[in-house]
Amino acid sequence: GRKWLRSIKLKILLAYSLGVVIAILNIYVTSRLMFVSPHDFYLLGLLLIFAALISASFGYLLASSMTQSLWQLQRGAQEFAAGDFSARVALNEADELSDVAEAFNMMADELQRSFARQRELEKARRDLIAAVSHDLRTPLTSIRAMIEAMADGVVTDPAMINRYYFNIRSQTENLSNLINDLFELSKLESEKVQLRLEPVNINDLLSDVLESMQQQAKNKNVSLKAIFYEDAPMIMAEFDKIQRVAYNLVQNAIRHTPDNGTISLETTVVPQGVQVNVADTGEGIDPNDLPHIFDQFFRGERSRSRETGGAGLGLAIAKRIIEAHNGQIWVDSQVGHGTRFSFILPLAH
Repeated sequence: GRKWLRSIKLKILLAYSLGVVIAILNIYVTSRLMFVSPHDFYLLGLLLIFAALISASFGYLLASSMTQSLWQLQRGAQEFAAGDFSARVALNEADELSDVAEAFNMMADELQRSFARQRELEKARRDLIAAVSHDLRTPLTSIRAMIEAMADGVVTDPAMINRYYFNIRSQTENLSNLINDLFELSKLESEKVQLRLEPVNINDLLSDVLESMQQQAKNKNVSLKAIFYEDAPMIMAEFDKIQRVAYNLVQNAIRHTPDNGTISLETTVVPQGVQVNVADTGEGIDPNDLPHIFDQFFRGERSRSRETGGAGLGLAIAKRIIEAHNGQIWVDSQVGHGTRFSFILPLAH
């Protein structure tokens, strides 16, 4: 595998040797024409041989240095091709080969990042399939069990049958909501969503959300309150999408706020636009869960059993909607003291 390197070294040595031979011939011819004495010609010959040896040695060292650098490049490329994505080439010389090595290292860095992203996407795909399978299997198993119980005559009491019908309807609605959320998330992640942007009064939008969520909050003995910035400037957004974000955040807050708790919706003006805060007095989020709170199907360590409801897609959808509007969304939380979700949307110009 190093024949081509040895050939480069040979070519450099031949080039130096050819130059020396031409110089010797020129001196020989010149000395003959000048009638140099045999003694002087002998001394001149020794000097030329010494100079030739020095020149050949210098050429050999130069060729060895160059071929060594090329060998390092070749070895780095072979290691990278064999799967060692941490392989890099370190050359100390400040020449063109160092530029080639730097370009190789830049390429290796970019490929390593690309492979890492590919592994992350593959892991996310596997996690998504596992989560979808879990969230579909659980209600389907429950529906099947109730239908079989009624079909086999195990359940005959009319009140119990009505209860089973109610549960089947509820589980079916959960499945429908899950499928709709998956479809919505798929559209958002494909980056092909065309937003219908228009000036929106954020206070009016949030007021509609609060009104629609009052009964759900009342059922959990949770109070909703608004702290709106008076005469808040208009934002540029798609009304239904941002309403979906607010609905998801408020619903999430109701789900995790205990009896007699409070959920507040606040609007304020910041340099980047209008900021919306959805704060609750719930149990808070574990610090280990915070980095993953916007991940698909993430419901925290304590909630894989669906006891708190939800498929773990609401926050992921909210994040992608806000990002599609060129906004920002984040969360602050303290265990035992509550959680605050915030997002900023740009102003309408």
